Amino acid sequence: MLQHQTLVNVTDNTGAKVARVFKVLGSSKKRYAEIGELVVIAIQSAEPRKTLKKKDVVRAVVVRQKKPFRRADGSYISFDDNAVVVVEQKKKDFETKGNRVFGPIPRELAMGKFKKVATLAPEVV
Repeated sequence: MLQHQTLVNVTDNTGAKVARVFKVLGSSKKRYAEIGELVVIAIQSAEPRKTLKKKDVVRAVVVRQKKPFRRADGSYISFDDNAVVVVEQKKKDFETKGNRVFGPIPRELAMGKFKKVATLAPEVV
């Protein structure tokens, strides 16, 4: 569960390392984002000579959260960190800006409109 001002890890190879959430997309009154939802982030730290720089503002999808997430079958899943993957909208689907994704990704992303993120992940849980 991510909200305004939450620091998150960026788990792709765009060059961004840490980002800050400053808008949860979906509604004007929406306060929290969970796995599979879009957020607007500002890059706080980045690697030199990469795609994204510090202070860049981009959209990202939440791929991991510390708070337990309830699945449709009634089980819960939680992760050690809050993490996002930077995406850009191409027609109806969203594609990642980077070409690699690090760490496990929940299978809820593969069922939704973020199939490209799930295919790039090394592990789907």
